Amino acid sequence: MRAFAQQDIPLKLVGSFLHANKLPGGFDCPGCAFPDKAGKPLLDSCEQGQKAIAWEMTRKAVGAEFFDGKTPAQLQALGDFDLEFQGRLTTPVLYENTSGTFRAIDWDEAYAIAARELSALAPESVAFYASGRSSNEAAFLWQLAARAYGSPNLPDSSNFCHEPSGYALKHSIGTGKGTCSLDDFERADLFLVIGQNPASNHPRMMAALHEAKQRGATVLAINPLRERGFTHFSDPKNVGELLRNQGSAVADAIYQVQIGGDLAALKGVMKALLESERAAPGTVFDHAFIGTHTDGVDALIADLDACAWDELIARSGLGEAQLRDIARRYAAAPATMITWCMGLTHHPDAVATIQQVVNLALLRGNIGRPGAGVVPVRGHSNVQGDRTMGATSTVSKAWLDNLEAAFPGLRVCRDSGRDAAGVLDGLLDGKVKSLLSLGGNFGVAAPDSPRVLAALERCRFTLHIATKLNRSHCHPGHVGLLLPTLGRTDKDLRRGAEQCISTEDSMSNVRASRGVQAPITESQRSEPAIVAQLAHALGCAPDVPWLALADDYAALRERIERCQRGVTQGFEDYNRKLASDGRFTLPNAAAQRHWNTVSGKARFIAHPLRDDSPVALARKRHGDAVLTLMTIRAHDQFNTTVYSADDRYRDVQGDRRVLFMHANDLAARGLRDGDRVDIETLVDDGHTRRVEGFTARAHDIARGCVAAYFPEASGLIAASTFSAHTRTPLYKEMPVRVSASIT
Repeated sequence: MRAFAQQDIPLKLVGSFLHANKLPGGFDCPGCAFPDKAGKPLLDSCEQGQKAIAWEMTRKAVGAEFFDGKTPAQLQALGDFDLEFQGRLTTPVLYENTSGTFRAIDWDEAYAIAARELSALAPESVAFYASGRSSNEAAFLWQLAARAYGSPNLPDSSNFCHEPSGYALKHSIGTGKGTCSLDDFERADLFLVIGQNPASNHPRMMAALHEAKQRGATVLAINPLRERGFTHFSDPKNVGELLRNQGSAVADAIYQVQIGGDLAALKGVMKALLESERAAPGTVFDHAFIGTHTDGVDALIADLDACAWDELIARSGLGEAQLRDIARRYAAAPATMITWCMGLTHHPDAVATIQQVVNLALLRGNIGRPGAGVVPVRGHSNVQGDRTMGATSTVSKAWLDNLEAAFPGLRVCRDSGRDAAGVLDGLLDGKVKSLLSLGGNFGVAAPDSPRVLAALERCRFTLHIATKLNRSHCHPGHVGLLLPTLGRTDKDLRRGAEQCISTEDSMSNVRASRGVQAPITESQRSEPAIVAQLAHALGCAPDVPWLALADDYAALRERIERCQRGVTQGFEDYNRKLASDGRFTLPNAAAQRHWNTVSGKARFIAHPLRDDSPVALARKRHGDAVLTLMTIRAHDQFNTTVYSADDRYRDVQGDRRVLFMHANDLAARGLRDGDRVDIETLVDDGHTRRVEGFTARAHDIARGCVAAYFPEASGLIAASTFSAHTRTPLYKEMPVRVSASIT
């Protein structure tokens, strides 16, 4: 209830929570991308989702009087919480460096300014960023507008999170999406949860694990931090547990792997399985599945044979007995689901590590049967849908052909463009002169955030479509626009007709979403309408009926359906499916054991252990002074949105500038719990990265590892380092040095 009071939500709207994730007529929660629970429970939103809904449903408004005459420095002086706490944006806002201040404007002027600025820029110098908060309809129009304008630069929030998952899965099993459904949670015998803290980040998934544990399933967590959510989880449906704040253990065991040690740990588990299989042939590996559905197993076995136990133990941080214990439990389970999140994707060897997850699943045929599969758990409600809609910098020729066929006379840019890392490079070297953002908080979500925010100010033009203020909006280019949009909970009326949007969750379910409350003001417009009207004002692709599509999302979905032919199965009768059932599931070939790879089979892909990571290089120069930093989210936080400075799962109150350390690592540096410390990044790229005055907290974390909250520690993450193959920032594996604070 605190969130409702803080955000000035009338009590009559609290009942709207019952419409979250409900069909027909409800709205898709703007939080995480975990699937809706079947059976229509009374309340199908978690604590974190309810906070996100409360933040969006607020009746607090940011009007013209707030902006008029204010400078960027005045907005920058506000904290991140204070910026969003102002309320919903209600008017277009313009910043011009000639005046040095913001002022409210009307929509016609906003579109005219955007058209003027973009017409003066070379399209290749403009980037169109898409956040996972947008709808399928908005994302489709966004990429269409960018490509019609001539820009191939379509970075998206996947570049910052699950890009390695999609890449690894595509090359291993032929699809870049997870292979399980929510029903599989009710059938799995064993869950391996790797690099993930679902209690804080995906509470609905934690509830599903809790239910699985109650029916007798085993849950094993592999994570550097011993997260309290795994040891004391309170079922939201159990009022007594919530009131006492004393839940039950969900994880049967927690294996505190070293940061970056998951690749070695997975190899150790598979090596133990291989030894058991050799000792009792035919009792561990699923030879029928391997022979029929896979290739490359001999290379994997050779790689495992070449790995020495001593090295696997040293690199993983787990003992041989622990690795053999995981293997024993895995070999005994008839059906295993393996899930992971950004604890696997934000590393130099992210792709290689995720492909070891797939290797582990393939050895026992744990893909394509009930209760078994591999699941990358997405963190934002439509980040997967954005990709399906083509809002990414590299798409297939078939997609581009379909775009032009769906809009006769249209010619789109067919080049591959800059991903998020490429846009960061371009912002920092001046080649990217304009950033347009469909939601998100790009400058804060990015690594090296202080440098990126400064680079945004050097841009010729910036444009943000948003529901609320955030830090990136405070750093406009020479000309900057901030455009207020409707949220998921707002009713979307176009020419008197109520519209619905659609989204796609982590398990490929596409569902309809309709708002339930009247917008605060008529000045707020929907994302599809804003994007379409921007493209119309720019005059790009006059053969596209932009304004008609802005007024009729059903007609827009007919065009999307045409563009998906031969690209993504399942969009046939798009409108009918949404109207009749409110949802449908896109087919997953790998889940049916059809492998869209070059060989037509699932692939075992072996990877050697490497010694060229930023942490390894730093240790060669600085020895034992090096610690490995991972950035994390607090319990009272969703992505860059911070609801309070508390984190009840880690016993932190009123402070986010915290560094969690093992007690022995504190002692080795002459530090004690509660001391103030400074943190310095040890990446040799010519830039100094340092934060000061953090509070050191003794915590149950693997030796040699430290953790700090995102985005407070984002400035420590070097944009010059990223994962192999996908250029994803290393938010969870950065070499640092910690010392007593000098301030």
